Amino acid sequence: MKDVLWLVRNTLSKTFRKKRNVLLYIGLPFISIFIAFLVYGGSGVKTLHVGIVDKDHSQIATDTAHFLSGLGNVKTAAIPQSELKSQLADGKLDCAIIFEKGFAASVRSGNPAHIRMASIKGAEVTKFVQSYLYQYIDHIVSISKVSSGNEQTFQTMYDEFQKASYKVKTIHLQDLSQSSDLTYQTMGVLILFMLMSAFSLSELILAERENRTYFRLLSSPVSAGKYVLSNVLCNLIVMAVQIALITAAMKYVFHMTMNLSIWQLSAVMFLFAWISTGISLMMVSLSNSRSAFNSLQSLIAVPTCMLSGCFWPVEIMPKALQKVSDFLPQRWTLETLDKLQTGHPLSSLYLNILILIAFALCFFLFAIYKFSRNRNTHNFV
Repeated sequence: MKDVLWLVRNTLSKTFRKKRNVLLYIGLPFISIFIAFLVYGGSGVKTLHVGIVDKDHSQIATDTAHFLSGLGNVKTAAIPQSELKSQLADGKLDCAIIFEKGFAASVRSGNPAHIRMASIKGAEVTKFVQSYLYQYIDHIVSISKVSSGNEQTFQTMYDEFQKASYKVKTIHLQDLSQSSDLTYQTMGVLILFMLMSAFSLSELILAERENRTYFRLLSSPVSAGKYVLSNVLCNLIVMAVQIALITAAMKYVFHMTMNLSIWQLSAVMFLFAWISTGISLMMVSLSNSRSAFNSLQSLIAVPTCMLSGCFWPVEIMPKALQKVSDFLPQRWTLETLDKLQTGHPLSSLYLNILILIAFALCFFLFAIYKFSRNRNTHNFV
């Protein structure tokens, strides 16, 4: 064990002696957070700018506009009809409400009409304003129906309604889907960087074979098994540090709501660290040179991450590609995290965990088999 620890310490010190490697293994994974923020982090609560075009010039229209101005995150402004289209097109207004001539009379009669909305941003904006606007108008219509057409009774009840402390309180609910997407995207990009880190560290085996360091080590009491084990430990240590730094940054620096505990997130990602190490060792066992290894890396890393949904939701891909992703460990890792975020207890995801463990075992067993069969010590060309 002392030999293994010496090899681990020697490999890590030699690797991180170069500042470029510190950036590659430690700094680069933080890009996953920034990419996620660029994709999902820009949609927060915003103020809606609503233009009011009052052609009715009635008390009811004025009071309705005043009611809208009192809503949270809604800013109203009276504008002339001539500027309506230009302000909507320029983005100065999110939507506009036009009170046509006869609006007040239609409300008094119990059949509200002569009111319309204009927007180029679609129902996402108009539905929000409509829900409050129509509720307010419905109250006035109810007064009209109770007054039974008596003008004096209607006016008295309407004045009392305006004097009453009628308030609409808006409460901002946390958008769990956005925070879940943010975490999903971060972990998806981190998975790619973990694979790249594992490939880079395992490539050292081939590099040291090429420069004959590997064979000089084998002439000492260090065995081939201890050498490979030290490389596995180096992989796991580096990726464990990556996971710890990223999860800590997500929670304590960027204050991201992950919708699952840190230990659950770390446990699933550390399980994928074993898978990444197994894949990298399998590639080493299949490669006779670093150039062959790099060719395999370009075929495996990015394409499999793309198919697994690391960069976009897997649901947007064709059904055939979705079925292919079911055979990839990245997909099962992300699916496990997604289910944990939606409230599934870890104990209910035993099948996902067993599948991830099976992936790791398959890759490691394949690598061990190939290493045991490949005993040639030829020079690399």
